[in-house]
Amino acid sequence: MLRYQTRFTAPLDREQVFDDISRFDRASEWDPGVEHAELLTAEPVAQGSRFALRTRFLGRTVPFEYEIIAFEPSTRVVLRAENPFVRSIDTITFESAGADATTITYDATLDPRGATRLVTPLLALAFRRIGDAAAAGLRARLGVVSTA
Repeated sequence: MLRYQTRFTAPLDREQVFDDISRFDRASEWDPGVEHAELLTAEPVAQGSRFALRTRFLGRTVPFEYEIIAFEPSTRVVLRAENPFVRSIDTITFESAGADATTITYDATLDPRGATRLVTPLLALAFRRIGDAAAAGLRARLGVVSTA
């Protein structure tokens, strides 16, 4: 299993950050690897909500359908996507960091399946690059000046 984790503090209140980031249909607005994202289920977004994403991965466009498998408003959201090649679990937690600031921890795992396991070292490198680009886009979207 491959893992990518990042943590930073945004100058926004926890509820505002949670409401924005838990909506994976907005992922294309901050993740440069996402070509398209849309909500597949009815509003409001909650546990069981599903999102269709088309992502660029190793030179190919790969469809993923994410489902929210845990939803704790303003605190935590967990999304799962599976296809014949990989299973992805994204856990995003939100903690208050003083007045009008939120610490976000984004923890993503990628579990290669079947023959994809044979290229795990290549996947690890690509996963790190994709994660770094998505984290940079998310920090920019949230107005994060420094991760220190």
